[in-house]
Amino acid sequence: MTTDLARALARPPAEGMLRLEPLRERHRAALKAACAEDADIWPLYPVSFDPDHFDAAFDAILADPGRVSFAVIDDDRLVGMSAYLRIEPEQATLEIGATYIVPSVRGTGLNGRLKQLMLGHAFANGIRRVTFRVDDRNARSKAAVAKIGGVREGLLRADRVTWTGHVRDTVIFSILAHEWHGPRS
Repeated sequence: MTTDLARALARPPAEGMLRLEPLRERHRAALKAACAEDADIWPLYPVSFDPDHFDAAFDAILADPGRVSFAVIDDDRLVGMSAYLRIEPEQATLEIGATYIVPSVRGTGLNGRLKQLMLGHAFANGIRRVTFRVDDRNARSKAAVAKIGGVREGLLRADRVTWTGHVRDTVIFSILAHEWHGPRS
């Protein structure tokens, strides 16, 4: 990944009280507490951030130079995380994923605002295609991606093995820059 694009992506704009901060060690304790608020969700994720697995998963995020990860801050409270993944500058593509939002703000529109902020910022920085990869069992996430304009492209059968050993089917969605009508940074 080019460092110019990574630097640009790591500086998303804020939207009202919603802001994204590049994920750092200083976010560890607050994110660990946030992730512990919904222990039942982690079997739907490829990697667990439950209390027993959090520190190893967090360390892996911080050590991965191929992603741009964020702490999601709303009204000065850390309420989750999200990331730009699989960034391919030569192809002008990336994925938005590894998103977790605490239960208390689900259904409030925060996730939609978060994704609009991230999409607009990606497209403003020359990205032409954004993908989303969702576990086929995760109905809530599939509905959320469709609601923001994600086009379902297909199903990758037996795509990956999750931390629980489950062989997951992955639904692929995308949004292209010319299809995007939301706010841009």
